[in-house]
Amino acid sequence: QAQWVESGGGSVQAGGSLRLSCAASGLNFRRYVMGWFRQAPVKEREFVAAITWNGGSTDYTDSANGRFTISRDNAKNTVYLQINRLKPEDTAVYYCAASNKYSSNWLMYDYWGQGTQVTVSS
Repeated sequence: QAQWVESGGGSVQAGGSLRLSCAASGLNFRRYVMGWFRQAPVKEREFVAAITWNGGSTDYTDSANGRFTISRDNAKNTVYLQINRLKPEDTAVYYCAASNKYSSNWLMYDYWGQGTQVTVSS
């Protein structure tokens, strides 16, 4: 059974940075596309970024504007999301997820982390 440990969230001021981590166990991590999604209160789940199994390709939400960087370390079964120049509108619960398909659609993802809260104050 897949298990996930997300970390790195917290409360920061606008303009700051955070690095989110998501460590997996109980599955063949390197076989999966990994994605990050976020969900703010009363809003729909939103795609943030995805990375192929070997890190060769990445995809980002159109609004990323170069502030997000997804990466992975298959030796550590971990995917990361670096967020720079944080804005109050980045406030949300951030989730990592695994999929057999390279997609920005959350419905394509089968395994989900528990989420980590990011709160950005102005």
